[in-house]
Amino acid sequence: MIGRIITCGHETYQMPDLLSWEVRRTGSVPCDSYSITCLYTAEMAPLLHQAVSCLLLAGEQLILHGIADEYVIDRSESGSVVTVSGRGYAARLLDNESRAATYSAATLADIIRNHVTPYGISCASCADTRASGVYTVASGSSQWKALEGFCLTYGGFSPRFAADGSLRASPPEAGNRFSIDAGTQLLSLSKRENHYGVLSEVLVIDKTQNVSYSVKNRDFLDRRGRCRRVLYTPGRSNWASMRYTGEYQIARSKADEISVTAVLPGTAAVSPGDTVYVDVEGISGTFHAASVEDAADGAGETTTLELKE
Repeated sequence: MIGRIITCGHETYQMPDLLSWEVRRTGSVPCDSYSITCLYTAEMAPLLHQAVSCLLLAGEQLILHGIADEYVIDRSESGSVVTVSGRGYAARLLDNESRAATYSAATLADIIRNHVTPYGISCASCADTRASGVYTVASGSSQWKALEGFCLTYGGFSPRFAADGSLRASPPEAGNRFSIDAGTQLLSLSKRENHYGVLSEVLVIDKTQNVSYSVKNRDFLDRRGRCRRVLYTPGRSNWASMRYTGEYQIARSKADEISVTAVLPGTAAVSPGDTVYVDVEGISGTFHAASVEDAADGAGETTTLELKE
C-alpha cells in the first residue's frame, strides 16, 4: 500500500514505506475510513499540518481518496512513527449542517447543486429524478441527510461514493459475486442475529391533514416482536410518501438484524455492494458486502468482510 498526502497548497507528498494500514470501504454511511502508519522525520511536520486529503494506492490502483482528519506522532525506544487517519468524502456532507429548506418540484440536480457541490465534491453520475411534490429539509439536518432523503424518497436508491471521492447519485449497478464455502481459506467466520431495534410497526401521522398510515413488519410480528415507532411528517404529505416513510424506517431497522463477519488472509477481490454467497458449516445465505476492510501489519495482511442480508 502507498500513501500520498495532498496539502492545502495542492502539493503531493509520498509517505515513506507504510508499516501498517487499515482501509475500511463502505461507499456510503458509515463512511469509508483509513489509518496508515510510517516512520516519522521532522521534515514531515509542515506537510502533515497542511494535509487536506490522502490517496491510498495498491500499486497504481486507487483504493481510497479520503480526507485527512488526524495525525499522531509517537516516539519510543524503537524510533518515531506517525499515524494519519481520516474518512471518505461522505464525511464532508455528514459534518456540515443544512439550513431548513422547502423545495417544490425539485430535481436531484437541484439538490446536488445546493447541498453537495459547495463542499468540493464532484458528481460522477446523477439520476434524472424529480420530486413529485414538496420536499422539505428539516432544520438541523446534515447535507448528507438532505441528499440521501431525496434519493430514497423519489429515486428509491441511496447515493454512494467512489474510491476517488466522487459522488454516484444514481441507482447502483450490479456488483461482482464472491463465494465463501468449505474450500475457502478463512481465519474466522461468525454470524450474529440481533432483534434489538427491529421495528414491528411504524405509525406515520400527518398532523396538518389529520391522517395516519400504519406500516407493519409482518415477519417480526409473527415472531411476537413488538417495537412500534410513531413519526410525524411535514405538512402536505401524500399517502405514497407516508407509506414510503414507514417502509423505509422498517427496512433500516432490519438492516442489522442478521450479519456475518468473515476474515480472510491476504486480499480478496470484493468491493462494497458485491454479492457474497456463504455456505460453511451451518452458516449459509446470500448477502451483500456492507463493508470491506483491508489491514496489514508485521503479522501479515487480512481482509475483513462485513456482510448483511
